[in-house]
Amino acid sequence: MTGTGMEAGALGARSRALAVLRVRGWALAAALLPAGLAVVLLTGGATGRLTGQFWDYARLVTGVVAVLVLSVAAAVSLVVARSRPATSPTVPIPERSAPDLYRLVRDLADRLGVPAPSSIELTPDCDSWLEDRSHPSHGTGAGRPTSLLRRLADPHRRDRTAPVLVIGSPFLWWMRVGELRAVLAPVVAGTGPSAHPDIAAARRFVRGLDAAMAVAADPQRRGVVRLVLAGVARVVRLMLRGCAPHAAEMERGVAAAAAERAQAVDHGLRIVAQEQVGLAYAGWDRLLTRVALPAWRMRRWPSRLDVGVVAALTELSRRDRLAEGFASRLGERPACDLLEEPGAVDEAASLLAARLFHGTPAGPGGQWAPVEWQEYPEEVVDRTWRTEADRLHRVLDGLGPHQAPGDRTLARVLDHLAPAADDTEDGAEPPSAEPRPQPTAPHQAPAPNNHASAPPDHPSPGPDDAAPSPHHAPAPPRHAPATPHHASAPPDLPSAGADHAAPGPDPQSDTPPASYDDAVTEAVTDPAAVTGLGPDPVTDTALDPDPDPDPDDDDPDPLRDNALAAALAAGITAELAREEAAAARGTDRGPVAAAGGPGAGSTWWDDGRLPLLPPPPPRSGRDLLADHVTAMVCCAAVDTAGASPGLDWLDGPALLVRGRRVGDLGPRVLSLVEDGDPVPLRAWLRDLGVRAEKPVRLG
Repeated sequence: MTGTGMEAGALGARSRALAVLRVRGWALAAALLPAGLAVVLLTGGATGRLTGQFWDYARLVTGVVAVLVLSVAAAVSLVVARSRPATSPTVPIPERSAPDLYRLVRDLADRLGVPAPSSIELTPDCDSWLEDRSHPSHGTGAGRPTSLLRRLADPHRRDRTAPVLVIGSPFLWWMRVGELRAVLAPVVAGTGPSAHPDIAAARRFVRGLDAAMAVAADPQRRGVVRLVLAGVARVVRLMLRGCAPHAAEMERGVAAAAAERAQAVDHGLRIVAQEQVGLAYAGWDRLLTRVALPAWRMRRWPSRLDVGVVAALTELSRRDRLAEGFASRLGERPACDLLEEPGAVDEAASLLAARLFHGTPAGPGGQWAPVEWQEYPEEVVDRTWRTEADRLHRVLDGLGPHQAPGDRTLARVLDHLAPAADDTEDGAEPPSAEPRPQPTAPHQAPAPNNHASAPPDHPSPGPDDAAPSPHHAPAPPRHAPATPHHASAPPDLPSAGADHAAPGPDPQSDTPPASYDDAVTEAVTDPAAVTGLGPDPVTDTALDPDPDPDPDDDDPDPLRDNALAAALAAGITAELAREEAAAARGTDRGPVAAAGGPGAGSTWWDDGRLPLLPPPPPRSGRDLLADHVTAMVCCAAVDTAGASPGLDWLDGPALLVRGRRVGDLGPRVLSLVEDGDPVPLRAWLRDLGVRAEKPVRLG
C-alpha cells in the first residue's frame, strides 16, 4: 500500500483485529487461571512447602473450581468449534459456466494488486460482498473437506483461503460490463485486507461466536442440553460484548482501505455506476413487491425475474424525466453476456428469491410451479381477481337473510354498500360524479441500504448511494434482499391489491418469445409491447407507492361512518384468515430443498427456517374491502365489456380496455367503500359499457 488513506485504514483494521484477539486471549487466560493455581498448590504440597489443614482445604477448593471452569471452557470451545458459521443463500457460478466473468474479476484483482476471489456466486439482491468460506464445514473451493491432519500440519491454511465474491443478480442484467467492473472494484479490493492473518483470525473468532449464539438460541433444544446451552450463551454473549466494538471498527477500516485502493480503477465510471446501483435497487424492490409477491402467494414463481427488472427499469427510464439518459446505455454490452447460460442462471436465482422471501408455498404439498411472463395476465392477474371476487360474494352470502345466495353480480355489491344511493340517481342531484383528488407524494431518493423501506416514486440515485459492501457478511440477514412488504396496492391501481401485482406481456399476444435472448430483446427494446399499455405514457403518479396520501388515511378506522362497509370488511378479514390457517395446516413445514442451483450443497437455511425475513404486515379492513370490490369490478369489465387483464412492469395489474390501461378506478372504489357514494363508480361503469346486473365467472 502506498496511499496514506490506505495505510491508515489498514493499520486501524489490524489494530482493531488485535484488540479482538486480545479478548480471546483474556478468555483463555481466565479459563486456565484456576487450573494453574491448582497446579501450584499441588506442587507446593508435593514438595512439602505448602502443608497444613489450610492448604489442604485450599487445594480442594481450587481443584473443584478448576475442574468446573475447565468444564465450562471445554463446553464453550466445543460449541464454538462445532457451530457452523452462517452462509448466505446463493447460486454458485462454476468457472466453466462463466469464464468471461471470472476473467473480468481476475483482471480487476491484478489491477488492484490483491488476491482474486476463490469463486463467484449470485444472490437475488442488489448488493455485492465478500464471504468467507474457509470453515472446515464449508469444505474447500473444490468441495472436498480438509482432513484434521492437514489442518494441524498447516494451521495458517485458512488465512490464505480467498473469500467468495457474491454478486447481486440484478446487477448482471441491468448493468453494462464496464459499470459492473467499476461497482465490483471496491468489493474485490477487500480481498487484500482479508488475507492478513490477524484480520482473518479476528473474523473467524467473531463468526464462531455468532454461530455459537445461533446454536444456543435454537428452540428445538430441550432438557439438559438446553440448560447447558443457556450457560454457554451467557459466556459467549460476554465475549461478544467485549469484542463487538472492535470488530465493527475493524470492518470500517477494511472498507476504507478497500475503497481507497479502488479509487485508481475507473474512478469516473464508478460515479455513473453508483447511480445504476440505486436505480437497480428501486426497480428490483418494486418488481418483487408488485410483481413476484402475488405469484408467490399463488404458489407460482416468475422464472425470469432478472429479465423483468430490465424491463421495469427500461419502462421507468421511458416514463421518468430524471432517468431519460439511462435508456441509451442499453446499446452497450450487458453484463449478463458474461454468462454462458443466462437463462438457467436467471431461473435458479428466481427460484431462490421465491424461497428466501416467501418460504414454502401454502397449501397441500407446498410445491412451486414456474410461470412465464406471457402467462402472467391469465395465470396470476385474472385468477387473483376472480378468487377475491368469489370470496367477496361468499362473505355477502353469510351476512344475513336479506342477501340473495347465488347472486354473483356487481349490482349486488353496489346495492349492499350503498342501498339508499340509488334513489338519487334519477331524482335528487348526486353529490359529485368526480373522483376524489389525489395529491402526489413528494419525490424522495431511494435508500439502497434500507431493505425494509419501499422504493421511491421517482428514484434519482446518485454517487452518495450506498455501494456494495467490500467486507465479509457475518450472517445472511445482514445482506438478505429487501423483504416485499407492500401488502396493499395504491388506491389508483385497477387491481385487487398488491398481491395481484405482476408485470408481463400483452395478454393479447399470440406468439411468445422464441428463446431467452428474444425475451430480453423484446422486454428491453419494446416495453410497450410487453406491458400492453399502448403508446401513451402514464402520469408520474403511477410510480408513487402511495399516490393518495389523504389526511384521512391517518384515521385508524376510515369505515367508522359506514356500518355496512365495516361489517363486510370484517367478514372478508375473517374469511381470509380462515383460508390462510387452513392452507398452513395443509402445508408440510418440514425441511425444504435449497434453491442453490447446480452443485449447491446442504446449508443452514435448508431446515425450514424460510423465509429469512418476516412477512409483510397484514392489510387493513379498508384496503381488503377496496381490493375485493376492485377485483369484482375488473371481473365484470372483463366478462361484459370486452376488457382484458394486463400488466404493468412498475405498477402491477392493469385493466385494459381496447388495448389501453384504465387508471382512474381506485378513487371511485374508495368513494363507494368509505363514503357509501356509488355515483362516481356507476358513471365509470356506464362510460365503459360494463353491465353490473350480469353475473360474472368467479374463481
